Amino acid sequence: MPQSAAHRSSRWQLPALGVAIVLIVVGPFLIMRAAIGQAEDATTEVVHTREVQTLVQAVSADARSLEAAAITLTRGIDSPLLRERIREARERIMPNVDAVLELTRDNPEQQARLGALRNTLEQRLTRVDQVIAAEEAASNQLIDEMIVLYPIQRLVTDVVAEEEALLVERKARAARASRNADLASWAAMVVQLLLLAAASYIAVRQQIGRLAAERQAVSASSRALAVLDSVREPIVLVDGQQQVVMHNAAFAELYGVEDDARGRKLAEIGEGAWRDPETLRRLHDVLARNRELWDHRLSQPTADGVERTMLLNAQRMPLPDRDDAVALITASDVTAQSMSERQIRELNQQLEGKIEQVSDVNRELEAFSYSVSHDLRAPLRHIAGFADKLGRHLGDGVDEKSSHYPNVIGSSARRMSTLIDDLLVYSRLGRSAMRLQSVDLQTMVADARAMLDSNAQAENPDHRIEWTIAPLPIVVGDENMLRQVWLNLLGNAVKYSSGSEPATVEVTCRRMDSGGYHFTVRDNGAGFDMQYAGKLFGVFQRLHSASEFPGTGVGLASVRRVIGRHGGRIWAEAAPGQGATFHFTLPASSQEPGLLSSPGKQQ
Repeated sequence: MPQSAAHRSSRWQLPALGVAIVLIVVGPFLIMRAAIGQAEDATTEVVHTREVQTLVQAVSADARSLEAAAITLTRGIDSPLLRERIREARERIMPNVDAVLELTRDNPEQQARLGALRNTLEQRLTRVDQVIAAEEAASNQLIDEMIVLYPIQRLVTDVVAEEEALLVERKARAARASRNADLASWAAMVVQLLLLAAASYIAVRQQIGRLAAERQAVSASSRALAVLDSVREPIVLVDGQQQVVMHNAAFAELYGVEDDARGRKLAEIGEGAWRDPETLRRLHDVLARNRELWDHRLSQPTADGVERTMLLNAQRMPLPDRDDAVALITASDVTAQSMSERQIRELNQQLEGKIEQVSDVNRELEAFSYSVSHDLRAPLRHIAGFADKLGRHLGDGVDEKSSHYPNVIGSSARRMSTLIDDLLVYSRLGRSAMRLQSVDLQTMVADARAMLDSNAQAENPDHRIEWTIAPLPIVVGDENMLRQVWLNLLGNAVKYSSGSEPATVEVTCRRMDSGGYHFTVRDNGAGFDMQYAGKLFGVFQRLHSASEFPGTGVGLASVRRVIGRHGGRIWAEAAPGQGATFHFTLPASSQEPGLLSSPGKQQ
């Protein structure tokens, strides 16, 4: 068995042996004592029954003796011996009745019979006393009343019969108790033999276990030495005087130890590799103050003449063959790691410079966006405004071409203004910081649907849109950015299905195996040819003419940027005239509260 199992076995075997010895001595004694006690109790009950029967028979005999003596006196026969017999019987009879009552106190039925017997005896003794007092003058009627009026023999017979029944039962109980005592004696002997055998087995087992543990300890020590030498990391054990207790082959190889270094000072090994005062002080604290040394860097010369950076770890460790503890020291060569860390620090410095450059570019983009937002909009407003004024100035008397030119100028200026607005939104979506929070997509989609329904009713009151919106989850993301996604996707679904009656827009959601969500927005609109799907999410890329479906071609590019910043992806499936389906995913987040309970279909 393993050494730890042998140790646990030895811990419980000694107490078990002690318990067995106690059981060998005490157990049989307790068994015999209990059996003998039962036998004594049964014998006492038998004696008790005999005593009751004897007293009751004595009471009956004394009553008959008194009656006979009384009758003898009525016949004129008197003597001192007769008077003495009357006196003794009179003194014994009632105390004997009381003694029987006391002995049968635990038997209510006997108490009732003896109570009746006592009352009858008192009445009968009264008649006897009257007969004795009258002597020869006693009438035959008084004598008859003494004998016949208060009979006691039936009560005595009942009491004796009850005690006889109890005697049979108690004799049987006494016999059983005697047999049990014999069985207990044999059982105690068997238990003693078994306990002695168990104690002998435990003692032999303990001796065998001790020998096996000693052999295992020797084998374990040999295995530990073999394992220690097979470890390629230098390991050394030192005592409180910092003398080497044990080391492995890697330590000897790295520090040039040609023979066994046990007993030598650690500072004398490796041509000064261990002479650093700070290192020696910390190793002293490991043993003296029970501290631990973790990841202590030390530059050391080694046997191959290379200056290496070593990472030292040390902790206090007791040994089974020593009274004092030792310090286990491991040395890891982190020279290559140190060089890599220096390179990483240099790369980080370069990266910080690049980040600064990117920050400068972002600031320039911010300035450019501000310039586009303010400096370009003013001329466009002027162009659109003066084009409208020119149209009104020309009035209705001009030809169609003359009125067409100002309209084209105004609509182009307004379209350019819309393009500028969309470009600014697209730029901000890529540069603005994300404010992550819990976003209820069910409510967000409902708000977008309400707004799109209102706009569609305003433009074409007869056009009908059927919505099917599945339960949507609460996710973690930027609320404004995700709102832009749903407005663009649902808006495109409504716009490109304007020629279908009724238009149908379906939103679905499913949980992916990775824990993220897969959303779809499906419509029954114009659709598109899949060979042009690669252009769909590019800036200013449109698959339909502006006259057919208005728009700037920036919306889907903005959607892809938002989904990408949230760690998801977006793609589309469609066929001309058969509608389009846009798919996008959002990754799982540990902060997601889960799906809401929402209605499955809304129209």
